[in-house]
Amino acid sequence: MNKVELAKIKEKALQDHIPIIMDETLETIRKELETFTPNRILEIGTAVGYSAICFSEFLSEGGKIDTIERDEERVKEAKENIKKAKVENKINILQGDAVEILPTLNEKYDMIFIDASKGKYPFFLKESMRMLSPNGIIFADNVLYKGYVLSDYNKHKQRTAVRNLREFLKELNELQESKKYEVKVLEVGDGLAIAKMLN
Repeated sequence: MNKVELAKIKEKALQDHIPIIMDETLETIRKELETFTPNRILEIGTAVGYSAICFSEFLSEGGKIDTIERDEERVKEAKENIKKAKVENKINILQGDAVEILPTLNEKYDMIFIDASKGKYPFFLKESMRMLSPNGIIFADNVLYKGYVLSDYNKHKQRTAVRNLREFLKELNELQESKKYEVKVLEVGDGLAIAKMLN
């Protein structure tokens, strides 16, 4: 991977106000993956490809990332960025709405990263659980959403996103209680949820 290009991609995304994975979130994921190396990664929400490029470092030899993005402009930019970073052989972009694409996928993934429309997180979780490999791990970014999710925030503008994120956290709690998953919600970045499948 070309680290110089990666730094440029990050800088441009920040200048363009494109939300990309925060350094501390990336570092937390890196630590979680210290004990196992994913062969297949699914990312829901590519944006400009920055996080997928970062995740390509975690892959085992010959591993692949499938990443979903519906915005045509962003797909174009992500493809260019992935090429510049010299990881195009590791990353496959699926263009379209994740709500439509996910049900058509029948792969098993060792790691799934959710970072797309906040209002769809409960649906993304359901689909992710269906495709998660045994002992796999799901990461969901921005789950505390500027602190709104755990406060009594009820303004109209973000109400649906906040309500659905609360629902998502409730479902994670139920997963924890089922003893089939180990679940953590960390105040890293804008909130990072981690659900690890147990044997």
